[in-house]
Amino acid sequence: MAFIRSSGFAHVRLTVTDIGRSKEFYDRLFGWPTAVDNSARVDEPGVRDSAEEFYGGTIYQTPQGTLFGLRPVGTSGFDADSTGLDHVSFAVDSRGDLEAARAALEEAGIEHGEIIDLEDAGLAILSLQDPDDINVELTAPLG
Repeated sequence: MAFIRSSGFAHVRLTVTDIGRSKEFYDRLFGWPTAVDNSARVDEPGVRDSAEEFYGGTIYQTPQGTLFGLRPVGTSGFDADSTGLDHVSFAVDSRGDLEAARAALEEAGIEHGEIIDLEDAGLAILSLQDPDDINVELTAPLG
């Protein structure tokens, strides 16, 4: 028996090296509305250290109701090869949506991989890297 009964993710937040650059990237990528945006205050005294100020970050409201956030890196820096996040995956409804995303990324000049069918998992994926080299994956059901 599980220790905790959870219905799934409530939110995910990425640590980024340049909040303005990352915010611009994710604004263009998804266009989600912001629930909180303290990125313009990131360099004010105490903001990067304050949970109440969301560390000078941005929180997006996704269409499914979960939250996706960006937080500026702290004083110790950032290392994408350290233990932690491998990638973050966002759902799209269909393979057609993956094809449309691939075309939009190409038109915008954003590098990306090929669409890959993962038969055993029942998924197709399209990967790209964000400005901090965090792998962002788009996932659609096969069939």
